[in-house]
Amino acid sequence: MAEIIQERIEDRLPELQQLERIGLFSRAEIKAIIKKASDLEYRIQRRTLFKEDFINYVQYEINLLELIQRRRVRIGYSFKKDEIENSIVHRVQGVFRRASAKWKDDVQLWLSYVVFCKKWATKVQLSKVFSAMLAIHSNKPALWIMAAKWEMEDRLSSESARQLFLRALRFHPECPKLYQEYFRMELMHAEKLRKEKQEFEKAKMDVGNLEYAEEILMGELARIIYKNSVNIIKSAEFHVSLLSIAQLFDFAKDLQREIYDDLQALHTDDPLTWDYVARRELEIESQPGEEPPTTKQTKVAEVGRREERCCAVYEEAVKTLPTEAMCKCYINFCMERFAKKTSSRHLRGKRLERTMVAFRKAHDLKLLSEFQYKQWSELLLHHDFLTEALEVAGAGMELFRGSVMMWQVKLQVLIASKSPDVAMLFEEAFVHLKPQICLPLWISWAEWSEGAKSQEDTEAIFKKAVLAITGGDSVTLKDKYLDWAYRSGGYKKARAVFKSLQESRPFSVDFFRKMIQFEKEQMWL
Repeated sequence: MAEIIQERIEDRLPELQQLERIGLFSRAEIKAIIKKASDLEYRIQRRTLFKEDFINYVQYEINLLELIQRRRVRIGYSFKKDEIENSIVHRVQGVFRRASAKWKDDVQLWLSYVVFCKKWATKVQLSKVFSAMLAIHSNKPALWIMAAKWEMEDRLSSESARQLFLRALRFHPECPKLYQEYFRMELMHAEKLRKEKQEFEKAKMDVGNLEYAEEILMGELARIIYKNSVNIIKSAEFHVSLLSIAQLFDFAKDLQREIYDDLQALHTDDPLTWDYVARRELEIESQPGEEPPTTKQTKVAEVGRREERCCAVYEEAVKTLPTEAMCKCYINFCMERFAKKTSSRHLRGKRLERTMVAFRKAHDLKLLSEFQYKQWSELLLHHDFLTEALEVAGAGMELFRGSVMMWQVKLQVLIASKSPDVAMLFEEAFVHLKPQICLPLWISWAEWSEGAKSQEDTEAIFKKAVLAITGGDSVTLKDKYLDWAYRSGGYKKARAVFKSLQESRPFSVDFFRKMIQFEKEQMWL
C-alpha cells in the first residue's frame, strides 16, 4: 500500500512544481499539500474503506481548486491550466468513480459527482457520468429528467434529450412527470427552431440544406406526446398540467384549444375540470371590438364581470356535479377572490355576497364539511352577522356533534354575542364528546371564565379539567393552570397550585422552570 501511495504522490509532483514555479503557492504550502494528500491517500487505499474518507478527499481537492482560481485572479495569471487544474479534476473524477462503484446505491454521492462535473469537467465527461448513473438508478424518474434537461439546456442537444426521455418512458410508462417534461421539451425545441428560422429570414441568409418542417414548428411532436400520454394517464389533473405547460408557448394556440376541448369532453365528471374552466374566465379579456378598460372604475367593472362569469360556471358545475369536492372548489374560489384587496366597496360587497351564496348552496345540498362550516361561521362573525353565525354554527354542530372544532365554533359565536348560555354549552359539550379530545374546550372555558367570571369559578374549571384530562394531554393544561394562578394570585397562589399538582404526573420541563422563575422573582422582592 505504501508503494501505491508513494506513486500517487509522485504523480502530483508536476502540478505542484508548476504551482510553486508560477508563484501561486510557496514551498511551505506545497509541503503542507503533500502531507495532507499523503494522509488522504492513505485513508482511501486501506483495506477497510469508508465513504466519509472519499468525501473528505474530494472536498479537499475542490477547496484546492477554488483556492487556485482565487490566486490566479489575484495575480492575473491564466496559463498552465492543463498541467494544474485538469490534472486535479482528472484525479477527483477517479476518486468519484471508485466511490460510486463501491456505493452504487447512494444517489446523493452520484449527484455530488454530477455537480462536480458540471463545474469542473467537460460536457462529454458529464454525459458519461449521467449514463453510468442511469444504468444503476433507472428506477428514479427524477434522474432521467435531470439528465434530459442537461442535454437540452446545456449541451443544446434536443435529440439526446429526446432519446433519454424515450428510454425513461420504457422504464416508467405511467409516470406523469416524465410525460410533462418530455412535452415541455418538445415545445421548447419547436420554439427554438422557430426563433432560428426567424433569425435566418431576418438576416436574409441562405440556410442551404436546413429544413424546417411546418408540423415540427407548430409543435406536432408535442401533440403526439400529448395524445399518447392522455391515453395512458386518464386524469383531469394531468390533463390540466399539460394545458398549463402549453399555455407558456404563444405559437401553440391550436394545441391549447385541442387540449382544452379534450379536457371538457373527457373529464366532465371531475371537479378539477369545472374548476379550471371557471377560473379560466378570469383570464379572458374584453371581447374583440371593445375598448380595453383604462380608468379605475372600468377596470373594477371588468373584474366584476369576469368574476360573475366564473361564478356562473361554478353554479352550472354544482348543478351538473353536486358533490362535496365540487362545492369545495366553488367556495375556495369565492374565498380567494374575497381575500383579494380592493378599494372598491361595491366589488368587495359583491364578493362577500357571492361567497355567502356559495356557502348557502352547499349547505342546502348538505355538502359542507365541518371545516367549511367553521369558515362560514367565522366569516359571518367577522362581519357582525351574529344571528346568521349562530344559525350556521348550530347547523354545523348538529351535523358534526362529535367534532371538537364545531363545538368551539358554536361557543365562539355565543361568547361574541355575550350569550348567558356559554357555561351551559361547555357542560353540554363534555357530555357529547370523548374526554381524550376535550383539552381545547377545557382551555377555552378557562380562558373565557378568566375574563367573564370570578377567580373561584375559574379555579373550579381548572380543577375539573385536571381530573378529566389525563396522560400527556394534561401537561399543557397544568402549565396553563400554573400561569393563571400566578397571574391571578401571585406567588402564594402559584405555590399552592404547584403543591396541589405535585402528585398529578406527568409534567413538562416548563412547568418546573416556571415555578423556579416565580421563586426567583419572589426572592428579589
